[in-house]
Formats: sequence, C-alpha cells, structure tokens
Amino acid sequence: MPNNVLHQLEDILASRYVSRRAEILERVTDLFVIGSGKFNDEHVDLFDHVLFKLLDNVAVAARAELGSRLAVLPDAPPRLIKLLASDETIAVAGPVLRQSNRLDEQALVATAQSRGQEHLLAISGRKILTEAVTDVLVDRGDQAVVSSTANNDGARFSDHGFSGLVTKASDDPGLALKLWSRRDSPREVLVRLFVEASDAVRNQLASADSTRAEIVELAVAQASGHLQAAARTRSTDFANAKAYVEQLHATGQLHEAQLHGFAKEGSFDKVTLALSLMCKLPLDVVERAFVRKQPDQLLVLAKALDLSWVTTTTLLFMQASASGSARPQLDQQLASFTAMQPRMAQSMLQSYRVRQSAAE
Repeated sequence: MPNNVLHQLEDILASRYVSRRAEILERVTDLFVIGSGKFNDEHVDLFDHVLFKLLDNVAVAARAELGSRLAVLPDAPPRLIKLLASDETIAVAGPVLRQSNRLDEQALVATAQSRGQEHLLAISGRKILTEAVTDVLVDRGDQAVVSSTANNDGARFSDHGFSGLVTKASDDPGLALKLWSRRDSPREVLVRLFVEASDAVRNQLASADSTRAEIVELAVAQASGHLQAAARTRSTDFANAKAYVEQLHATGQLHEAQLHGFAKEGSFDKVTLALSLMCKLPLDVVERAFVRKQPDQLLVLAKALDLSWVTTTTLLFMQASASGSARPQLDQQLASFTAMQPRMAQSMLQSYRVRQSAAE
C-alpha cells in the first residue's frame, strides 16, 4: 500500500470525528476505490477490518452506497462483501448480490436459503449461477425469481433444478417458453415439459366438452410430436444414437440385451429409439411414455415385447428419473406386470399404432 494512503487511513481512524461513522466510512471507501487493483492481500485485509468495524450502526443510505461502490471491484474486501450481501435491506444487499465476484457459491447459497424474494431476484441476475445456487432459486423462488433464473444464459441447472423448472412451467406459459429456448435443456426435459403441459390443456378442454376428449388428445399429441422432433434436430447426441441404434436394427442385432445395456447407461436417446423400432411405434409416442408420471404405458410396451422383469425394472427406474417421479413402486408394478397377459399387451400396442395413424 502506498505510504500516503496508509497515513491517510491512520489519520482518519485517529480523527476526533471518529464518532461520525458515515463520513469516515465514505472517506475510507474513497481511499480503497481510488487504489483498487494496486493493493496486496494484506492491504485488502486491513481495509476489510476497518470498514467492517465502521459499518456498525451506520444508516441504510450509507450502507447502500458502500455496497454499490464495492460490488463492481474485483478486489473488494471479502468479509465486508459477505456482510453487505446478507443485509436484510435489499437496497444494501442487491448490488452486491447481483454483481460482486467476491461472493463464493457457499455465500450465495446461504443467502438464497435465508433471505426473501427480493434477495433471490437479485442473485438470479448474476452473470454466472452454479447448479447449487439455481437449485435453491428454483425451489424457493416465486414466479419472478424462477423466470429470471430460467432466462439467465449464465445459469446452470442440475437434474433437480430442471425437474423443478418443468413442474413450475406446466402452468406458466412464459416460463415454458424460456425453458424451451435454453440451449442446455436436456431433450428428455423438453419432452416432459410438453407432455405435462399437454396433459393440462387436454384436461381443461375435456372438462368443458367430454365428447371431444379423444379428438383433443390426438391433436395435442400431434403438436407435441412436432415439438419433440424440433428438439431432436438440435441434439448431436441424438443424431449419433440414432445412427448407432438403426444400424443394430438393420443388421438384426437389436434385442433385449442391447436395450438393457442402453437403460443401464441411462441413455434416453438410445432406449427410446430402440423401443420405437422394436415396438414399431413412432418415437414421440415412446418418448412421452417415458416422461409421464405413471408407468402404465411403459409396462404395456415391456410386456408386449416379452421383456424380462430385470430389464423392465431398469426401464422403470429410468422412467422415474426422466419424469421427475418418486422411486418406482416395484412391488405394485411387478404385480401389474405379472398379471398382464402378453396377448392383451400386444393388443394394446396395436391400438397405440392405430391411434397414432389416425392422428397423422
């Protein structure tokens, strides 16, 4: 630290006006802002200590000004920044939560877990948001917070985060559009989004005119199929999986063993492609079977193909993950699977084919 700055800092602290905290806080802040980028860690620690002490019992306006000035500085005193970020007053915390790169993931998560919606909204506007942070924003945030987070290109989402977004988007068209437009949305997330939103639309229309329920279902399924196809075209992983699975099928090598292996890999694309070819069903129908909350349709496909319970169990776990459902109820599902007659399952599979043909 330049000697003149150190002397000024000492003079300020020794001043007979030390009781005038706001004025002194501003003078010390001026010294730091002017010298920002030139201080070593020890100097920053000294300012951190001094400013932290001066902040006690200072009015909101002074704290807010301090926060807005320090938020943009890459070497801002870290302990002070965390204190400002956790301030109950959003005028103080907001600029720091939105801008300061001195806040680590742990501090952001702690604030997001303990403060109100205004603080969460400020965090959602940061340039970079990690999965741990967005998990909390999606879980605790109101509509404005979740929408802002989904619209943030610098936000990254875990499987849990994406699942929460889909759940909230099912009755929020604006959020659904934001989720669709994200380039990092996994394809299975998009498929689930369309299926859940489609269910809501179908139920609403069917309740108004029950005689139109089947027509509505077919129309919505057709529209969903177009959207699912659009999602596939932007997926390199899908293109690679399609070429591989179709090659296996063309050479007579696509059997239950391969399907089981794809499911153990957790490859949504390979599993749905394989089932589509093995069941002779359009791919969008198989995809929707995987992202529905109930596994009934998937059990029908498995029984119609005479799959073993081991393979079916692997598919059920994959379906639960893709749909955001709880762990599968294997005892109940085994009973349904065992009781189902293969001929009945094959008949139901044929009805799926006929209904799909009618929708095209």
